[in-house]
Amino acid sequence: MVDQNSQTKDGLNKVVFFLSASLILLFSLATILFNEQANNVINDVLAWVSSTFSWYYLLAATCYLVFIVFIACSRYGNIKLGPKHSKPEFSLLSWSAMLFSAGIGIDLMFFSVAEPLSHYMNPPVGQGQTYEAAREAMVWTLFHYGLTGWSMYALVGVALGYFSYRYNLPLTIRSALYPIFGKRINGAIGHSVDTAAVLGTIFGIATTCGIGVVQLNYGLHVLFGLPENLVIQSALIAFAVVVSIISVTSGVDKGLRILSEINIYVAIGLLLFILFLGNTEFLLGALIQNFGDYISAFPKLSLTSFPFEQPKEWMNSWTLFFWAWWIAWSPFVGLFLARISRGRTIREFVWGTLIIPLLFTLTWLSIFGNSALHSVIFDGNAQLAQTVLANPAHGFYDLLAQYPGFPFIASVATITGLLFYVTSADSGSLVLGNFTTKFTNIEHDSPRWLTVFWALAIGFLTLAMLMADGITALQNATIIMGLPFSFVIFFVMAGLYKSLHLEDYRQASTNMNAAPVVGNVDISNWKKRLSRVMLHPTLAETKRMLDEVCQPAIHAVATELESRGINVSLDQVELEENPELYHLDVIIDLGEEQNFIYQIWPVRYATPNFNERDNRHKKYYYRLESYLFEGSQGNDLVGYNKEQVINDILDKYERHMMFLHINRISPGKRPQFPDA
Repeated sequence: MVDQNSQTKDGLNKVVFFLSASLILLFSLATILFNEQANNVINDVLAWVSSTFSWYYLLAATCYLVFIVFIACSRYGNIKLGPKHSKPEFSLLSWSAMLFSAGIGIDLMFFSVAEPLSHYMNPPVGQGQTYEAAREAMVWTLFHYGLTGWSMYALVGVALGYFSYRYNLPLTIRSALYPIFGKRINGAIGHSVDTAAVLGTIFGIATTCGIGVVQLNYGLHVLFGLPENLVIQSALIAFAVVVSIISVTSGVDKGLRILSEINIYVAIGLLLFILFLGNTEFLLGALIQNFGDYISAFPKLSLTSFPFEQPKEWMNSWTLFFWAWWIAWSPFVGLFLARISRGRTIREFVWGTLIIPLLFTLTWLSIFGNSALHSVIFDGNAQLAQTVLANPAHGFYDLLAQYPGFPFIASVATITGLLFYVTSADSGSLVLGNFTTKFTNIEHDSPRWLTVFWALAIGFLTLAMLMADGITALQNATIIMGLPFSFVIFFVMAGLYKSLHLEDYRQASTNMNAAPVVGNVDISNWKKRLSRVMLHPTLAETKRMLDEVCQPAIHAVATELESRGINVSLDQVELEENPELYHLDVIIDLGEEQNFIYQIWPVRYATPNFNERDNRHKKYYYRLESYLFEGSQGNDLVGYNKEQVINDILDKYERHMMFLHINRISPGKRPQFPDA
């Protein structure tokens, strides 16, 4: 597509930045200075949110899942995240590996032991410390890390990828609301939505960092005898901030990505270590049962709100916290998933996001969780459960202490956790920087100073929440801050559905002709037509076709339209891979409605071997393919004369006008997208 804003520089989104930054810094400063009072306020607000919206969190999370599965299974699942001619940037294996890495984090190390033992000792209903309680404990753990949460990532990722790569809109949440609010997203509505995304994201990241800091502090205590206190935790936060700043200012983020990939292999190594040095038969049997229990119990658990039992403290600590945490992280992870999925269909993206990382996540939780339960139930290690209830951060290391080579394996776990923690803070600062920048090109990243600011803000907020009431304060704040963005996601769903519905109108306009077609490919002399079909033009022949046929045809159309008072812009751009050739672009300005864009691109292909005469003289040939706003039209203009190229342009223009007409007269519909 033609970038009409290529002369405009990226700039700070001042409203979103100053509003969100002010709120976060004021909150952090007030919490540090008045941590007891701040903790009381957080608890009071949490009590109100819990009593008022606990049912809503459950219903909303279920709606997100149902919606994205419906989109994937419907005809819209075939739509690509990008122009319809686009191809995936990464192979299926590489893409799967990156989806896989998105499911691994230090929180998995924390909760893989802490959550099953907590549910086993104190289930939401029923008697604890029984075989049934152990079985239910694993089901609840898998449920909190299961399909529901990943559906939120998939939903936001689809919206960001669809609007950004198919319609060249900014990689911000407000873009998904354009079909509903139109250009008003550039005002207060858009600023409010993006601010809610920033606030939810930074609290979600701070929660992860806070959990990581507390667990790493205990790991350092076990290995080196360092005390567990706020001083060590502050030092760990400062370390993560410094590494994040170094990453974004010196370009070593590539190294961090490599380390993240190494972490995947280390995590698999830890998993296999526990599996084969523990009770392997028990763990594999429990894994199969856990999957079965999770699948069968999933529909019931999705809407279990405990209206009679009312275990409010349990709900706040677990289900409400997890759903709010997933919601808060959805812009962050959704952006990452969208960026690696250009060219894939919505169906591929959704099923990949729901299944690939989920399989590893559930396997990890089952192996570590059942190892902890086996130690407590069958090995008589009741102290492990009591330790987890008193301090959940100790559970993972205390479990590892029961295996041989503890100093080594604990060191590996600490390094792995530290790198997970650092890369979360690093990538989080990059995403927050992007959310508060106005881009002219969706491939750009935010200025370095802005990313540095957000790295500092994440560290400052994490420290403030740890000073208030540690992990509990972080969990409570996440439940509160995730609420506003949960409403935004419903608007994202509405905007996405409305936009996908437009694809039906576009298809309808393709099947309807506003006027009789003047035979684009109607070549009266059949021998000439046969010659055209068999033609495999060289570079020189392609350039001559561009110079002598395509360029005059486009100029003729533009001149006639301008004489009728229509604004038309033309562009001729050299190909980067071959400066001898160029592509031609014509843009017809349609004011408030979607502009008409027509492009002619020379595309190189290998010469087919069935034409031996051609194949002896040249390895490649070219097609002159036409592209519209939505992508390639799959045709070839080679062999056309000037009049036939003009007719092709006008045919596509009439089809576009029919699309606008169908959309305009449809009840409740309006033009959907700004110019590319």
